[in-house]
Amino acid sequence: MLAALARVDDPEIRRPITELDMVRGATIDDGVARIRLALTIVGCPAADTIERDVRAAASAVEGVDAVDLEVGVMTVPEREALVERLRGTRRRQFTPDTLTKVYAVTSGKGGVGKSTVTANLAVALAARGLRVGLVDADVFGYSIPAILGIAGEKPTQVADMILPPVAHGVKVISIGMFVDGSAAVSWRGPLLHRTMEQFLTDVFFGDLDVLLLDLPPGTGDIAISLGQLLPHAEVLVVTTPQEAAADVAERSGLVARQTGQTVVGVVENMAGLPQPDGSVLELFGSGGGDEVARRLEVPVLARLPLSVALRQGGDAGAPVVLTAPADPAAAAVLALAEHLAGRGRGLAGRSLPFSTS
Repeated sequence: MLAALARVDDPEIRRPITELDMVRGATIDDGVARIRLALTIVGCPAADTIERDVRAAASAVEGVDAVDLEVGVMTVPEREALVERLRGTRRRQFTPDTLTKVYAVTSGKGGVGKSTVTANLAVALAARGLRVGLVDADVFGYSIPAILGIAGEKPTQVADMILPPVAHGVKVISIGMFVDGSAAVSWRGPLLHRTMEQFLTDVFFGDLDVLLLDLPPGTGDIAISLGQLLPHAEVLVVTTPQEAAADVAERSGLVARQTGQTVVGVVENMAGLPQPDGSVLELFGSGGGDEVARRLEVPVLARLPLSVALRQGGDAGAPVVLTAPADPAAAAVLALAEHLAGRGRGLAGRSLPFSTS
């Protein structure tokens, strides 16, 4: 029975319920599987899913004709012990020696589609089988929850650990999950820094292959704070084809470099509108992406054409990389995801499990 239950994962923590000590008892008596289950908290949002999966797993065991499931809640000491075990000895998850690839997506100004690019890129990476986390660091203009279709969802808190909601295979955290409706956030530097620090410490992402951060436009407090907190992060600069956009996009890359981060490439969004005859209508001009790449001495990694499907997907909370993967903009994001997935994590700055003695 325990072997069957070990195949049931907590959908928020993404680990087997047996490993999380959620199973307090599991026996089979005259064809009846008697299971005692302890959820992490009262009102656990994943309760229905866990109960359904436990019943299905138990019913599939040979000799089981019925399932008697008793559901309770962990005690405070049990919950605290679980949190300590999940965190281990390290509270901060993304130090320079992490195996997680960290990408900060930035732009010089707003309105260039940075959040749309970031959200679709995260989903595309998750669709490739990678474990992906996404931090919506655009505190004043948070939009990631809506783009991913989880607006209104709240994180689950277990003791002092926050479990982020999951959307399309991506673990997501945003300040929009902690405010009411579309309330405005008007914070100054110290509070912004503390918020980013909490997102990187109190939010439990587990083992990630990739962490994406959707930064606010410009070169303000959050960009500087994340440069301090994640100096090993690599930066993608999003711009439009308009040459006038090159100046402000370049600045965001330069600020990242000043904090020690590495700019790895440019993403040009709104790169023309394909026409039925095969031509491209350059509504926002051309050359902006190439100019930013030339100034920062990095490649243009992707060009996303204007796309109705991309816009519709963002409005509907249905990423275009899933709903219309053949769309030219979706294809560009999927190719970018393939490129980034193939980039290994360097050994620089990481401690290795070897001794010279």
